[in-house]
Amino acid sequence: MLRHFVPAAVRRPFARYSHAVEVTAGARLLLTSGQLGIAPDDAIPEGVEEQAELCFAAIAACLREAGMEPADVVRLNAYVTDRAHMAGYMAARDRFVVDPPPASTLMIVSGFTRPEFKVEIEALAARAD
Repeated sequence: MLRHFVPAAVRRPFARYSHAVEVTAGARLLLTSGQLGIAPDDAIPEGVEEQAELCFAAIAACLREAGMEPADVVRLNAYVTDRAHMAGYMAARDRFVVDPPPASTLMIVSGFTRPEFKVEIEALAARAD
């Protein structure tokens, strides 16, 4: 159902991601909204790694609701507010993703709806039933 590509003609990925993932016809797709690092009780951790953990926990909850799991994630889009936040985000991401890893994009942005947020993550998942 999924085919991951890391073509020899393209530089190896900088981190744990695939350059492309093919989803075959007939798969169910799940697209999550961007998830922020906020707990159900409205607590927002100071650290970006802890915020990213909450983002991935929210994505995992969405996956479970759809009868999916992290192995079904084919693409992650992540946004951090500072280059210094990349390492914390990537540490949390590497604990979440499975092999082969999904396609992934990480962008540095100027900010989110509230200044205490440092990371936002969205996912695309696919599963054949």
